[in-house]
Amino acid sequence: MDSRECYENGLLFHHYANTAYPLTPASFMKYKLRDEDEILSFVKSEWAEAEELSLYIHIPFCKTRCKFCEYVVVEGAGENAEDEYTDLLLKEMDMYAKILKDKRIVGYDLGGGTPAKLSCQNLLKITNAVNEKFNISPGTVFSIETTPLIAANEPEKIKAIYDMGYKRISMGVQTVSEKLLSELGRDGSMSIYEKAVKNIRSAGFERFNIDLMYGFLHQSEADFDNTLKYAVGLNPEYITLYRNRYKGTKIESEAGGVSIYKAMYQYRIAHRTLTENGYSANVGKNTFSRVEGDYGTSDYLTKRVINGTPYVGMGLGAQSFGMNYLSYNLGAADKRMEKYKTAVLEGRLPFQDIYRLPLDESIAKMVSVAFYFAFVDLTAFKKRFGVDFFKYFAKETEFVLENGLMEQKGSRLYLTERGSDFINGIIPLFYSERSKEELKTAFLRKSRSEEADEKLFLSAYNINDYDRPSVASDICVFSLQTGESECYRKNPKQHLSLLLIRRGEHPFMNRWALPGGFVRANETIEQCAHREVTEETGVSPYFMLPVGIFSTPGRDPRGRIISYAYASVLSEENVRPLGGDDAIDAKWFEVDFQTEESGNIRLTLTNENILLTALLSKKRTSGKKYDFEIIENSGFAFDHAVIIQSALSTIREEAALTNLAFEFLPEKFTLSSLQRVQETLTGVQLLPANFRRKIQSFVEETDEYVEGAGHRPAQLFRRK
Repeated sequence: MDSRECYENGLLFHHYANTAYPLTPASFMKYKLRDEDEILSFVKSEWAEAEELSLYIHIPFCKTRCKFCEYVVVEGAGENAEDEYTDLLLKEMDMYAKILKDKRIVGYDLGGGTPAKLSCQNLLKITNAVNEKFNISPGTVFSIETTPLIAANEPEKIKAIYDMGYKRISMGVQTVSEKLLSELGRDGSMSIYEKAVKNIRSAGFERFNIDLMYGFLHQSEADFDNTLKYAVGLNPEYITLYRNRYKGTKIESEAGGVSIYKAMYQYRIAHRTLTENGYSANVGKNTFSRVEGDYGTSDYLTKRVINGTPYVGMGLGAQSFGMNYLSYNLGAADKRMEKYKTAVLEGRLPFQDIYRLPLDESIAKMVSVAFYFAFVDLTAFKKRFGVDFFKYFAKETEFVLENGLMEQKGSRLYLTERGSDFINGIIPLFYSERSKEELKTAFLRKSRSEEADEKLFLSAYNINDYDRPSVASDICVFSLQTGESECYRKNPKQHLSLLLIRRGEHPFMNRWALPGGFVRANETIEQCAHREVTEETGVSPYFMLPVGIFSTPGRDPRGRIISYAYASVLSEENVRPLGGDDAIDAKWFEVDFQTEESGNIRLTLTNENILLTALLSKKRTSGKKYDFEIIENSGFAFDHAVIIQSALSTIREEAALTNLAFEFLPEKFTLSSLQRVQETLTGVQLLPANFRRKIQSFVEETDEYVEGAGHRPAQLFRRK
């Protein structure tokens, strides 16, 4: 698949294109092993090849299943069920101990669910079994998870866990917004968090992580910012951010209302706030650490992410990733214990599914997870798979480097700041070809309509959360682009082009629009226009000509929003735009507008296979201005077809052009640049003949003007 197409598919289905791989439970069915004897023989041979591995033991019990949870969780189980489950785990550990023998264990996590929900007796049984049955590498730090409620109310258990040998503990705070916690079905309050932290510190923990979540439909920027600042105040060594994935959760139906821009903007807030408060992470990385030289994650996860270290998962629904296989234990699908129990008591490894992976799928699995740290270790990749990363992913690495999405630093390929914003488009580039097609087809069928997603977004959007009146600015940036010549004897054709961006935010997400955005409290409308076009496209215009105010009620579905529009004409050609901020792409579109017999105007914008059209009616207002009204619209966001046609009309007016050439030119705008503007405008018949003579005369007669002399052309031109 073409890299550009794959990248755009990832952005389109950003809730599904993430570090989790494969995409669906059915993705690997063609690789599934079914014969019990073959499975056992295969697993033994796989682990015979491994030099070292990590262990993950899953405890599936929780008081209640949070609405954002995608993991295997059993709600409301009593002590008897927990005792029985612990005994089953010990039997599964016995089976793996015979297979793994003396293999080095370099990481161990007791995760869930809520591991700390188990009794101290059961926790001790599991921990002792890990130490006795497996060859734990010296220096390996044991890691465990707890909830704030357990840490606050059961200090003796937290102390016992530390004494068992767990030296890293992670606590899920997620958010301090009690309203959002209630909506998500989770307990929490500031008093509970502070008591929990006190007990964790009293127990002796010096490696303490707090988990926070973002990307919820009903999570405001203020909510998230308050949560970040509060978490910093609790003074943990590490803070880990988890973007809500939605897939497989109770709130999956809300996914369409959360734009990629909301997620990227919240991560930017987090990176800035945490960095300012002494926590470090390369841009795009999820875990922030204030301990120098410490990635902040558990040994199990660190080695899995950087080195692709294989791991065995034990327990209900646990995942294992061997040298060339991926498996899920029984319970991964139905989240019930019965089948898992039966398999373990019969002495069978409790696989629900096990897949013999081809090389491309093993590679895709490792690289997808690597983006948890926002880099790929090229040396580790070659050691794991015996191939060079740049040769294996030749076209993909060319794409990310050329587009400023990743950069090489030493033996690692890192996300750039821009790449961090668009990580969901980057990860699928390194999928297998099968998964790239699956992302394109399977999720296209699954996705909701744009109208339904926008309605969901608007249900959570409250304009009262924003400064009012809401004033925005939109900018029409034109340029004269030179195409390829049809004949070597003829000069190449030139055409008028307009710069558009593809929106990464609702409303009109994924639709083409003019660069623009809301005016900030500390800037003028003109400053806003210049900032927005620069941030969203990377193009910095020389001047901006006022086009007009657009205030038709209902022009923006979010509420009463007024836009002040500008036009600009670049003197250069072939300026390459680069989508940024809330623009997931930026392109030049060839402009064509024709007056039909009815007097209506047909506006057409094209870029390769992208076609935008609108039919507009016009009526003259006071002076020489026209107002336009949309009759038909195909592809334009908001009322931007009206703004574009108004800009074209404005440029044609002689009075406007006088201002354009002599009042809005910058201090160091050279004569050659002025000629370029003239060529741009006359090349598309936008410049009236009498004004063409004026500007030509000015260019020819003002030979004393020197760039940098401190004179504006307006000062040298004698107006009549």
